[in-house]
Amino acid sequence: MVELAGIIILGILAQWVAWKFKIPAILPLILIGLLVGPIAAEFINEDGTKWIEPIWNGKKGLFPGEGLFYFVSLAISIILFEGGLTLKRSEIRNVGPVITKLITLGATVTFFGGAVLAHYLFGLSWDLCFLFSGLIIVTGPTVITPILRNIPLKRDVSAVLKWEGILIDPIGALVAVLVFEFISVGGEAGFTQTALMEFGKIVLFGTTFGFTFAHALVFAINKKFIPHYLLNVVSLSVVLLVFIESEVFAHESGLLAVVVMGMVIGNSKLDNIKELLYFKESLSVLLISILFILLAANINYDDMMLLYRWETLALFLAVVLFVRPLAVFISAQGSKLKTNEKVFISWVGPRGIVAAGIASLFGSKLSSQGITGAEYITPLVFMIVLGTVLLNATTARLFARVSGVFLTKSEGILIVGASKVSRLIAQYLVDNGRHVVLVDSNLDNVNKAKEMGMEAHTENIYSDKLADNVELNDVGYLLALTGNADINRYAVEKYREQFGEHGSFRIASKIELEAGGISSEDGLFTLSDDFNSLAEVSEKYPQIREIKIKNTEDYNNLLEKIKANKDQVPLFVKTGSGDIHIIPSIDAKMAKEIDTKSKLVYLGKSVA
Repeated sequence: MVELAGIIILGILAQWVAWKFKIPAILPLILIGLLVGPIAAEFINEDGTKWIEPIWNGKKGLFPGEGLFYFVSLAISIILFEGGLTLKRSEIRNVGPVITKLITLGATVTFFGGAVLAHYLFGLSWDLCFLFSGLIIVTGPTVITPILRNIPLKRDVSAVLKWEGILIDPIGALVAVLVFEFISVGGEAGFTQTALMEFGKIVLFGTTFGFTFAHALVFAINKKFIPHYLLNVVSLSVVLLVFIESEVFAHESGLLAVVVMGMVIGNSKLDNIKELLYFKESLSVLLISILFILLAANINYDDMMLLYRWETLALFLAVVLFVRPLAVFISAQGSKLKTNEKVFISWVGPRGIVAAGIASLFGSKLSSQGITGAEYITPLVFMIVLGTVLLNATTARLFARVSGVFLTKSEGILIVGASKVSRLIAQYLVDNGRHVVLVDSNLDNVNKAKEMGMEAHTENIYSDKLADNVELNDVGYLLALTGNADINRYAVEKYREQFGEHGSFRIASKIELEAGGISSEDGLFTLSDDFNSLAEVSEKYPQIREIKIKNTEDYNNLLEKIKANKDQVPLFVKTGSGDIHIIPSIDAKMAKEIDTKSKLVYLGKSVA
């Protein structure tokens, strides 16, 4: 009981540490697992016991017999299902040729390059080498996002790294599962006719069960056969059912079945897909927290000492300095990415949670089958995972500066709220060369913005999803333009530091305007209009106009004239150099920048 409670407490503590210090959670999780496991047994406890013993050894331990492997298998199946849910066909089509090549051609380079290195450096059989290389294909968003979150990068670079991590997760897992299954059925015999038939049986049952149950679950949810309050737990039980049933018909086909099931559901027309994803993500956090402390604790000191040789360093350096750059440069050939951008993408390739989890499961299973060299799989993959995460977490920011992909000035604009008036303002800013992103919880508003060719996301401002979007690293201005004063205040307070580096502004409420005494220091978008007045003007005169101003005096006169007209709302001042300043900023700080080429930007009826 103490051990189980301790794992959960330590796991959540590790997740908090990762959040606090903005590092991938896998790093503190594995380090804690190694501390309470092999390190405690070898250097702390005189009797050689671990503080947390995953397998029952007659005196202590959490799981008797094969219990640990059963738990790991079920946990990995849920994690892989959640990963499969995130893989969308539309995303693969739209992410661009570089990312498509990275998850296909680049993954192939890693698959063969890693296998060759493992074979000639460690002398492992080719099937084990391909299992190792299949596992190190995976990067994953859970390791990429924390590293990139606070590095202002060029959007193309951050987009490539983000989408590679998201898309390669289930693909890499699928490759590793298929290689493992082939090894399991082939054994030492290799590519025999029996092995090929068994492998075909695994693929057949895995894909059939995953595809069939996915469609059945989607049908049941859409037809309201499952009550809303049971939706998440029923889905979880179906995932476990598919895993077990597939295993019964074809041993080792369960993981393939849940990956396929996740992919099918993720690409289906399911109204509750977001709710399902949120639940699975929360469950995955708990499972990952428990899983990686257990897996790391289960490693023995002797297994760690297998890596105490020069070939380990050579393998790590070759993967980081040769295989990864080769995969990136081949994939990016003919693209618009510059050489320095390719170099940075080559440097940032931390391996993820899926790789470490599956490696521990597969390594243990193959070792129990007596396959020579299988004991190397888990420590080798853990070494690549820990090494790349440590390397990238500590050097990515510095390397971004050295390679010239670090943005010294964040000029992007985040607009909270995608109503008609927000879309009009966003369109004007986009037309003037600014990167603008709109976020709104209203899907209809977001779709209208996308139809206008603007970047828009359906997000709840109260969730943390927005903060994890590494493609917003070039954003330095925040505008909260919703019709809800509380949401506007909350957005500015929560995201001011991350997205409001150069300024964060919100719409004033009607009560604030009526009370008077508002100054430009309050961070307001306009000092004379609330959301309703903006919305009314945008309905009557949906156009943003410019009028030349000669000097500060002319600006003040025009501003008073526009403020007095209910059909006009002042917004910006556009200087001769092309800079755009929000009116309160002009009032407070920027009046001296007004020159003969400046323009007053306003919404509504043309000034007579």
